[in-house]
Amino acid sequence: MAGLGSSNYWEDLRKQARQLENELDLKLVSFSKLCTSYSSSRDGRRGDTSDTTPLLNNSTQDRMFDTMSVEIEQLLAKLTAVNDKMAEYTNTPGTASLNAALMHTLQRHRDILQDYTHEFHKTKGNFLAIREREDLLGSVRKDIETYKSGSGVNNRRTELFLKEHEHLRNSDRLMDDTISIAMATKENMTSQRSILKSIQSRVNTLANRFPAINSLIQRINLRKRRDSLILGTVIGVCTILLLLYAFH
Repeated sequence: MAGLGSSNYWEDLRKQARQLENELDLKLVSFSKLCTSYSSSRDGRRGDTSDTTPLLNNSTQDRMFDTMSVEIEQLLAKLTAVNDKMAEYTNTPGTASLNAALMHTLQRHRDILQDYTHEFHKTKGNFLAIREREDLLGSVRKDIETYKSGSGVNNRRTELFLKEHEHLRNSDRLMDDTISIAMATKENMTSQRSILKSIQSRVNTLANRFPAINSLIQRINLRKRRDSLILGTVIGVCTILLLLYAFH
């Protein structure tokens, strides 16, 4: 009677395992279809710019995904517990003669459990990857739409900024040209002054030798100072006019 009771216990465990495996198989098929339809609906909505809402929107699919994930995890846990009980049964005294057949059956159920677990995690991982990618793309599209909606106001402001920037660049370029002209003029005047000093030194030497030329040299010096004053006034006025134009 003990052997008969043990045999019935084993058969009960096998029935529980097969029942859970059948439920898992159906759940995994529905779970895979849900993930596929989720991806398809995302692709359809990406290509459709209308405001129509699909019959099964993504928020509903997300809730169904969470619910089915919990149900499948519970079934996997129950099937694991049944397999553990079957493993314990194979180690009980009095089952040595049937141990090979029991171990074969147990291994087959373990393989099925492993396959279902692997399929569940793979499908779940694909679903989460698609959802994360689509959430990221949706965020990017939202940012683009926000930018487009505000671009009409920003275009005028950007145009004004660009014009002001161009005006500043032109002013800087004009200032650089003015400074370059002033430096070149300074160098030219320095060179001319050196030449004039040399000439004046020679003329003074001649004047000291020939007093009659002294009056002529004085008139020349007066005219030279007058010309220098006029030239300096002209350069100053031109510089002021250039500065006023640059900062206008």
